[in-house]
Amino acid sequence: MAFVWPVRVYWEDTDAGGVVYYANYLKFMERARSEWLRAFGFEQDQLRDEAGVVFVVRRVEIDYLAPARFNDALDVSVSLYEAGRASLVVRQELVRGSARLAKAEVTLACVDAANFKPVRMPPMILQALTTHTP
Repeated sequence: MAFVWPVRVYWEDTDAGGVVYYANYLKFMERARSEWLRAFGFEQDQLRDEAGVVFVVRRVEIDYLAPARFNDALDVSVSLYEAGRASLVVRQELVRGSARLAKAEVTLACVDAANFKPVRMPPMILQALTTHTP
């Protein structure tokens, strides 16, 4: 089951024609991933400060299927697809009602907060993400 986070499209998210600028889909997805981690009890600043790790985007493959527009109420989903020792792959969708507007596969790397080198994900994170659905 996917985690879903609601997003409203504001004027600042759009171009002059009222259509969401393509890069802002990535921002919406980033917010949903942050809320997904929060739903598991993981605050990113605490992970950095206490566990010494941060998640960084290593790769994104995105398909834009239909435009989002000013004032749309959207839902952004996050589903864990793959989990490794130092990486996660999530699948995300951005929908308006029953219309799918974008879909993406995002690879996240777990890196040391000080030097940004890949590190093994803390076991508590890996266990929570792979055994529970928020």
